[in-house]
Amino acid sequence: MIEPQNERDDVLYDEEFLRQLLLDHEIQAFREHFLEIHPYDQAQFYEKVGPDIRKIMYHFLSPQEMAVIFREIEIEDDAYQNMLKEMDTSYGAAMLSEMYTDDAVDVLYELDNKERESYLEMMDSETVEEINELLAYAEYTAGAIMTTEYVSILESSTVRSAMTVLRKEAPNAETIYYIFVVNDHHQLTGVISLRDLIIADEDKRISEIMSDRVVSVQLTADQEEVAQIMKDYNFLALPVINENSELQGIITVDDIIDVIDEEASDDYSKLAGISDIEDIDTGPLKAAKNRLPWLIVLLFLGMLTANLMGQFEATLDQVALLAVFIPLISGTSGNSGTQALAVAVRGIATGEVSEKSKMKLLMRELVTGIIMGLVCAVIVVGIVYFWKHNLIIGLLVGGAICCSILVATLAGSFIPLLMHKLGIDPAVASGPFITTLNDVTSLLIYLGLATMFLSEIM
Repeated sequence: MIEPQNERDDVLYDEEFLRQLLLDHEIQAFREHFLEIHPYDQAQFYEKVGPDIRKIMYHFLSPQEMAVIFREIEIEDDAYQNMLKEMDTSYGAAMLSEMYTDDAVDVLYELDNKERESYLEMMDSETVEEINELLAYAEYTAGAIMTTEYVSILESSTVRSAMTVLRKEAPNAETIYYIFVVNDHHQLTGVISLRDLIIADEDKRISEIMSDRVVSVQLTADQEEVAQIMKDYNFLALPVINENSELQGIITVDDIIDVIDEEASDDYSKLAGISDIEDIDTGPLKAAKNRLPWLIVLLFLGMLTANLMGQFEATLDQVALLAVFIPLISGTSGNSGTQALAVAVRGIATGEVSEKSKMKLLMRELVTGIIMGLVCAVIVVGIVYFWKHNLIIGLLVGGAICCSILVATLAGSFIPLLMHKLGIDPAVASGPFITTLNDVTSLLIYLGLATMFLSEIM
């Protein structure tokens, strides 16, 4: 039989060795080596091999073992659908049943209704009920990303009986580091850490040792809000309650890491003027489809810029030197607007910018724009004077840059704040959009000033 041959110490598994074991149908040897490696590495191997190899894996691994891999894979949402199609439907249904409910729901969200129903029909009624409960919540809310596999204990129970409950429920719970406490009506009343439970006197009541200061979120809370709370408080898990304060589930830190990654990628795409997240495996047609909508919008805005220049054709004809500085002015204003945009979008995303601090941010950006504008104006006036020996042109370009930077800085901070107020994702105020908008305003300012003072320039 072939033996693994890792040439480097930092390689945790031999991909070619495992692949060959699959091709040779060495089931025992494959299972022995594959199941020893970390689930993340198992998922990496599963993603790298093609459909033909994966189909062999489905025969070599149980649905429960495949469920561990599926929890770890990091792929585009629509790829789940393709991978499930590779499996026998009954195998796929059994695998989804073995996953934590919230993870299974994440996968099922990516299927159409007919496909989803075909899998649910093959699952046991208890699992289907739990999955349907989460599917009923709107996507990207606390209810949609929470898990119902958690441990809760009654506040009236003793530490001894609570430990009995914990031993019984722990194998199926997603986390046991926090144990949430409820009353007889299943209303959330407290929380206790696993450490405090272990070291407490066995005859003490849970109500005596629990903390009644519990941070929780409603089922309808946005996942970004949940992520911010868990970041602020450094929680490993966060309870989710309904309008009657009844405990419905918990959100664990691993799910929030996925949310943060998803939101960051989404915001980055929007800032770059892309309608959807792309990875290196995205095909050219899909990549073009993602980028074209914003590109077409920006194309029309660019036509507006060209039209504006046409309106000032007479000015440019009389003083051709003015055209030399158009890229300088539009580029500088675009850069300053993008800087302000990045600060505003980040502040909104992290929660640093609240309703009370919005005016403070705008005033700060106003003063910042004035300072940057004046400094750049002085530098430009000096450069133009020594380069072209024309103080009037220098003052015109300097004044235009000063005004353009001020307007661009204010626009870069005000537009995302306005969008946030209207309930629109502020990341939509993308860099290319702000840059193109600032091109229009800077040209208007520059050529407008040039026209006003044309007699002084000539």
